[in-house]
Amino acid sequence: MTAQRKSARQRLVQAALQLFAAQGVTETTTRQIAELADVNEVTLFRNFGSKHGLLLAVIEEAEVFTQLGEALGQQANQIQGLAQGLQAYAEGYLGALEEIREFVRSLVGEAGHYPPENRQAIGRGLAQIHRYTVQYLTAVISREQVRSQMEVAKLASLLNTLLLGYAAIEFTTEFHELWSDKAAFIADLVELFLSTERFEATSAEQTSSLTTVDCNASVLTEEVLDLPAPLVRAILQKARKSGSQDYALVYVLFATGLSPGEIASLQRSHSIFDDRQHLLQVHQGAKRQVPVNQWIMGHRYGTYTKNPLTQWLKTRRDEQPALFINDNGRPISEVEVRLRWQQLVADIVTLSGYPPAIEQAQQTWCVEMLMRGMNLEGLSILTGCDPEQLQPYTRRAQEKAALEQAIRLDRPPASKI
Repeated sequence: MTAQRKSARQRLVQAALQLFAAQGVTETTTRQIAELADVNEVTLFRNFGSKHGLLLAVIEEAEVFTQLGEALGQQANQIQGLAQGLQAYAEGYLGALEEIREFVRSLVGEAGHYPPENRQAIGRGLAQIHRYTVQYLTAVISREQVRSQMEVAKLASLLNTLLLGYAAIEFTTEFHELWSDKAAFIADLVELFLSTERFEATSAEQTSSLTTVDCNASVLTEEVLDLPAPLVRAILQKARKSGSQDYALVYVLFATGLSPGEIASLQRSHSIFDDRQHLLQVHQGAKRQVPVNQWIMGHRYGTYTKNPLTQWLKTRRDEQPALFINDNGRPISEVEVRLRWQQLVADIVTLSGYPPAIEQAQQTWCVEMLMRGMNLEGLSILTGCDPEQLQPYTRRAQEKAALEQAIRLDRPPASKI
């Protein structure tokens, strides 16, 4: 991408990265960054607020990191085995850091002199990387149909700490003799994780009894946890404020019951609509058609021809055939779908005290379809799952119906004339 084609924000991020690496974060001024990016200083403050805001953007948005995220997001759907998944992540992560070796040295060397704002920016950047790592490891681990004895978040923390430690030592010292080369370090890292962390295989019997909308889903849950209507509405409203694509993506989750992997595989040509219906052609897993509902939990979201998904498609000016795309204009991956959801619901809490999981959108759709009169065979056709796998949803729909009946009965009797 040439300098002319890059946005002012992208040029500022790249200019800051170049200057931070060359002369350090402390010595670099916002005026220098603006001049190198060929924009005025006001544009810098309009985009980032301050230098520490720009530092955070460098950590999150520099091309070396966005390209890494895109590559690993695509790889997560193709990885075969835990060892390969860990190795691919370590190689990609360290390769990205090596491209900005001087910037890493600057961060390490000047850390003691940074104001709190800069340290907070670095901390938030690391937290963002951690969240992405959790999504990547979740996709890789669950694709192998195994369960980790340790929380994935803890695994991600340990993995990133070891990789950052390697980079800090490798970039700032010589003749340490701690490892022969990077390949040896990565091999030892993978061996350490696989030998000390126990993974339980999910048996076929266990898998068939777990409730999941997508029969090929990467994440399995043990109970139906559908969401209440007010919370669904709040999530959709949050997505609408985030942008047309996020709104369309969340709308598809709640309106079709598709899994993140199925959504990531959709093409623009798979969306078929007229004034009587709106359908999506699903080609991942069980090939089928699914309806895009106008009504979600009692609220109508447009019409078949004018809804969040069709509006998103109308705004597209690119030629990318994928239905949803990432920030680089490439097809969105399953990991990126999950990460977008996680960012959208970060400040929304369920009755259990945690943000809703993306699988709960699918579960909510299944229960709603049964509540609205669909039979189990029909739901089986739309989801591609065996009726036996969907039995927990029938039980949950019955529970909700019983509650609604009890509430109706708890009303004053009609007066007799």
